[in-house]
Amino acid sequence: MSAKGKGRKRLRRPHLKPVPRVVVPSFFTLMNLFCGFLAIINISEGKLEIGALLIVIAGLFDALDGFMARLSNAESDFGVELDSLSDIVSFGVAPGILIWQFALKDMQFVGITMAALPALCGAVRLARYNVEAHDGESSDEYFSGLPIPAQAMMITALFLALKENMHWFENFKYGISGFLIPTVVTLSFLMVTKVPFDKTPRFSKKYMAHNRYKILLFITYLILIIVFQEFGLIAVFTFFIAKGLYLAAKRFYQALEIDEEEEDEEYKQIDINDTTNDYEDDSDR
Repeated sequence: MSAKGKGRKRLRRPHLKPVPRVVVPSFFTLMNLFCGFLAIINISEGKLEIGALLIVIAGLFDALDGFMARLSNAESDFGVELDSLSDIVSFGVAPGILIWQFALKDMQFVGITMAALPALCGAVRLARYNVEAHDGESSDEYFSGLPIPAQAMMITALFLALKENMHWFENFKYGISGFLIPTVVTLSFLMVTKVPFDKTPRFSKKYMAHNRYKILLFITYLILIIVFQEFGLIAVFTFFIAKGLYLAAKRFYQALEIDEEEEDEEYKQIDINDTTNDYEDDSDR
């Protein structure tokens, strides 16, 4: 080989590796985390409305990262872990600080404890979800327990709706705290239960062909939120939670019916055995 050829060979650049697919959804996940961080800063500075809006924007990024992961076929264990770490900040810590600043900071230790519940229960919820996803035990149709973003959207929507209507709670013994504390406790408790809640629908041809009802319901949710804003958020997530509770009650009732049928079968089998034994005794005589 000539010296010129050898020189050209040396000048050839190595082939660049393609950008991993996981980068695309991870960008949206990190934007979710960044919005949560900005929300905490603004809430700490007393800019509660800006903080609340940033939590909502974080929710949009959270929805987009899942959509992009499915679209680019980039679902991975790394994405699941990163998403959970982001969610605990944006939808656990940030909403907790929001309600603490808004209505609970005068209640000292009780207020701090109540404000910490979304983060504490959310951490348990996310850890359980990660384990189930890793072991392949998670359902494709339902979440087990209230998703932490849904809890955060509900708290944020309540703040946006109630901040200008504090007079609604003048006759409450503890003011707005008497309404917020039971609400936060309920939402936090639902996160650590096994109540089934709908997953975000997949916009694939196969899924849309078999789940038209869920697609229409999701579009209705979006329209309500766009038109009625914070009140639309409250209506949507109230229905979302009520639907999950209805499914849980239905499953519980069906499980009871199955248990009763199994018990009846056992009793029938016992009766048959007893009758057979009596017949055998009579024949021996």
